[in-house]
Amino acid sequence: MKVLIMAGGYATRLWPITKGKPKPLLPVGNKYIIDYILEKTKDLGLEVYVSTNKFFERHFKEWAGKNGVELIVEETLSEEEKLGTIGAISYAISKLGLDDYLIIAGDNLFSFSLDEFLRRYKGNPLIAVYDVGDFELAKRYGVVVLEGDRVVDFQEKPLQPKSTLISTGVYALPKDIIEMIEGYLEEGNRDSPGYFIEWLLGKGVEVYAYKFDDYWYDIGSADSYLEAMKTLLKESHIEEIQISPYSKIIPPVVIKRGAKILGRSIVGPYAYIGENCIIENSDVSDSIIFGDTIVRGSTIWRSIIDEKCEIRNLELKKSLVGGHAKIQRGD
Repeated sequence: MKVLIMAGGYATRLWPITKGKPKPLLPVGNKYIIDYILEKTKDLGLEVYVSTNKFFERHFKEWAGKNGVELIVEETLSEEEKLGTIGAISYAISKLGLDDYLIIAGDNLFSFSLDEFLRRYKGNPLIAVYDVGDFELAKRYGVVVLEGDRVVDFQEKPLQPKSTLISTGVYALPKDIIEMIEGYLEEGNRDSPGYFIEWLLGKGVEVYAYKFDDYWYDIGSADSYLEAMKTLLKESHIEEIQISPYSKIIPPVVIKRGAKILGRSIVGPYAYIGENCIIENSDVSDSIIFGDTIVRGSTIWRSIIDEKCEIRNLELKKSLVGGHAKIQRGD
C-alpha cells in the first residue's frame, strides 16, 4: 500500500488568501495543515507521496525535501486547467503504479489514527465518515447511509440528505478498484471522489465505513480554518520578538520571529502573528495575520489578514483581507 495526499486544488473558496499559496501549507498553530496529516502517517511504515500542481510545486519543494516526501506534479497552472481529484489520482497512479492506496485530502484535519483506520481495512473500499449533526450542513458534502459498517447509499451534495453522516476525504482503495478509475473517467463521469463512490455502489462494489468522533475540519472557509486553529493550538509558540512592557499576551498564541508587539496591545487567545509583523496599540484574538503586516490602533477578531497588509484605526470582525491591502479609517 502507498499513501497519496491530494494537495493540488486551488482553494478558490479561501481566495484571496490562497491565491498565491497552497491551502495545505497554511499554518494551523505552529505547523502546516499538511504536517498534521503527515504526522499521522509516520507509524504506518508506508511510502508517502503528495500530489500537487505545477503552479504550487515550488511552494511544496522545500517542505517535501525536509520531510522526505516525493511530489507528483500535474502539469496545470490554473483553476481552469486543473485535473479534478479523480483525474489527479489517475495521473499519480500512472507515475507510481498499481497498488492499494490510502488517499487523503490535503486540507483535512481529523482526530482519528490512520493506523486504527487501516486495521479496519479488509480489502474492500473503506471511507472515513463523520457525523456533522446537521442536515443543512450535510448538503455541502458526500452523505453516507450505513447498515452496520457497510455503505448502502451515497449522495454527493444532496438537496435532501438522508443522514448527517458525511465522507471526510480519507479512502483506502484496493488495487482492483484503483484499476477501475480510468474506466470511470472514460465514461465521462464527474471528476470527484464522492461521485466515484456512488458509481462503485452502482456497480455492486461493497464499500465500508470507518466512523469516528471528536473532531474533523474541512478547511474550506475562514470559519473552519479559525475553528481548526482553536481546536489544535494547545500551547504557545513564541519566537524572538520585541514586546512592549505595556502589552499583554494571552495564550495560546503563535508569534513568529521578528514580530513587534508595541504600545498597549493585547494578543490572544488563539492568535497567529507571522514573521516581522507590527502590532501596535491593537487587540488581536481568534485571528491569523500573515507576515510583514502592520496593524495599528485596531481591533481584529475572527479574521484572516494576508501578508504585507497595513491596517489602521479599524475594527475588523469576521473579515478576510487579501495581500498588500491598505485599509484605514481616519488619522
